[in-house]
Amino acid sequence: MNVFYNKEHVGDVLLVQLATEPIVKTIVERAGDFAILKEAQTGEIKAFNLFHASSYVQTDANGVVDVTPELVAQLEAAIEKNDAALRLDVDFSPKFVVGHVETKDKHPNADKLSICSVNIGDETLQIVCGAPNVAAGQKVVVAKIGAVMPSGMLIKAGNLRGVDSFGMLCSARELAIPNAPSEKGILVLSEDAVVGSAFEVPSK
Repeated sequence: MNVFYNKEHVGDVLLVQLATEPIVKTIVERAGDFAILKEAQTGEIKAFNLFHASSYVQTDANGVVDVTPELVAQLEAAIEKNDAALRLDVDFSPKFVVGHVETKDKHPNADKLSICSVNIGDETLQIVCGAPNVAAGQKVVVAKIGAVMPSGMLIKAGNLRGVDSFGMLCSARELAIPNAPSEKGILVLSEDAVVGSAFEVPSK
């Protein structure tokens, strides 16, 4: 679940995205202050907007809102108050984690891309990476599917030149780290970085 709030530019509306896949054709159902966005063909709820959000949730965010148990409790109370047909299934695991590049192989269809096998502690991900400095044995920052980059970009499963990719290896600049180098390349962490541990992305 990804949550956004920008009162100055959008108004007092909380935007909540429940799925990473885009909606092909949207239908909207209203329930009090909720606008529920569904996929027309399947009826799957992909997102919802909560109007008059400040009367339900407490946040001073100006962009991405941290999803906390407190926020979820406030949203669940708002859902009940408005009798909205919504159920929140929230993953509180960190979306930016330390990974270990176990293997790096050449992409069969792109000279500048590599196929990496990256251990993030509880699973190993296949990630296609275009960084020139990526190498097996590195500790790196992995943006998992569902992560929202400081730029606002949402990380989704993808396919790059015929190869599936499930996350992104991040550069210091992409992570909005102050004084990030201008050279292209992923951020390589120290050897003592703990695989699977959360990486704190600077807040903007």
